[in-house]
Amino acid sequence: MSKMYKIAVVNGDGIGEEIVPVGVKVLKTVSQKFDFDIETTDFSWGAGHYLKHGEFMPPDGIEKLKKFDAIYFGAVGLPEVDDTLPAKDYTFKVRTELQQYVNYRPVKLFSGVKSPLRYKTEEDIDFVILRENNEGEFVQNGKILYPDTPNGMAVDTSIVTRLGVERIAHYAFKLAQKRKKRVTNVTKSNTLIYTLRFWDKIIGEVAKEYPDIEYTTMYIDNASASFVLKPEVFDVIVTTNMMGDILSDLGGAIMGSLGLGGSGNINPEGEFPSMFEPIHGSAPDIAGHNIANPIGQIWSAAIMLEHLGEINAAKDIIQGIEHTTAKGNLTKDLRGTASTSDIADSIIDYIISSKSITA
Repeated sequence: MSKMYKIAVVNGDGIGEEIVPVGVKVLKTVSQKFDFDIETTDFSWGAGHYLKHGEFMPPDGIEKLKKFDAIYFGAVGLPEVDDTLPAKDYTFKVRTELQQYVNYRPVKLFSGVKSPLRYKTEEDIDFVILRENNEGEFVQNGKILYPDTPNGMAVDTSIVTRLGVERIAHYAFKLAQKRKKRVTNVTKSNTLIYTLRFWDKIIGEVAKEYPDIEYTTMYIDNASASFVLKPEVFDVIVTTNMMGDILSDLGGAIMGSLGLGGSGNINPEGEFPSMFEPIHGSAPDIAGHNIANPIGQIWSAAIMLEHLGEINAAKDIIQGIEHTTAKGNLTKDLRGTASTSDIADSIIDYIISSKSITA
């Protein structure tokens, strides 16, 4: 009897309504090829749901999600909805309550895609950004006092705990053992001398447990420049919530488009389902035109399958993406003419026609 995975599907808003369904088609195709089953359940949550019901998800939404093996998510947000709400009431809520403390965002130059870095090749741009996903600068622990008076003030407090840093650090070093055996801790502890000195201290302690890994630290300003000038120095990057968020978009840019970037919000222990989504937003300005790049969404499906243990199926999707981009089948964001459905169909055709991968 083949294995069954129950997947919660949340299209979200904007282009999520287009790219998630084609991602599901890719998942269904590859599951048939590799003899496992995907059972999907759709949830119409997001900013559109908020406009109709006054909430991004129902009060029992998290409990509903706990029943699934994984969550396949598009993007959330609409222009007519306060932009501070989607993260607070959906994205951060899911990541925190399901203890998805690893944000896994690979950066890779695909065949046939020209990076804005004209001298860099596919070998130069191939690394992973690991962002601590439950703490740091995005905990939204703060307050605004007297906002309309001359002495108005606002405070946001970043939170760094030993537990939070240790567990993301161990994940980073274990991942590096499977890759090129290098970990770069991106920090700014020369100015944030309490939280990030504590962060550095703990990661340094964990590094001693992995003598086979080359460990370095780099300040965020230097790291940002190095993304552009020498991305080849990176293998596994571990950093804080906000710095990882910013670097992820820069990583998408050097790949050629944010539309290419996939990610996972991972609960490594498997106590709760992990959530997989592209790194870009809902892009409502191009929604409904069949021009959005679905590769980030489809890559997220591959990351999800890898997390679930379907390694060969995940590799097949990646090879399908590579096959598609290598032949110049690109969407408008990459200066191509292919539609959303063209890209998905090309990847599906590759999966159907190619030989099965063996480990």
